[in-house]
Amino acid sequence: MAARRIAKSSINWSALAERVPANQKSSFGAFKTKSDIYVRAVLANPECPPQIDWAKYKQVIPVAGLVDSFQKQYDALKVPYPQDKVSPQVDVELKASQTEIDAYKKASEQRIQNYQKEIAHLKSLLPYEQMTMEDYRDAFPENSLDPINKPTFWPHTPEEQVGYKSKEQLEAEAQGHH
Repeated sequence: MAARRIAKSSINWSALAERVPANQKSSFGAFKTKSDIYVRAVLANPECPPQIDWAKYKQVIPVAGLVDSFQKQYDALKVPYPQDKVSPQVDVELKASQTEIDAYKKASEQRIQNYQKEIAHLKSLLPYEQMTMEDYRDAFPENSLDPINKPTFWPHTPEEQVGYKSKEQLEAEAQGHH
């Protein structure tokens, strides 16, 4: 009976532990310990308070009306249970994050397809050990050296070429024009 009270909000600790980063394992362990202590304390108590035998008290206590007064006060006592005002907000955030998750999954699937196409293309090429400079130029024209149409200076990196501007220089120029 008592387990039914908590079963609704039970936590899959092993699944949660898999998602905790290594640097937060100790904090997670402390949190789980506190949660376990709380659950044990809740389960140690009965689900409903014990029933009071008012007739027995009426026989034992000689003051007239005292037990009736206590019984009325006891029956009128209602311990307020806090209202759940946060769950709707959590549900809204969950739905919003679910759309983000779905969009990310869709984009990831598209990236996977693109990468698989790229891998298939790379596998269809000659192995690099067997490739000549001409084979490389045909396979990767954007990366190959073209001394006639695009002459470059050694070591042929963008930073070493005439007229190269870094991101910082381009940003400074863009801000200077505004």
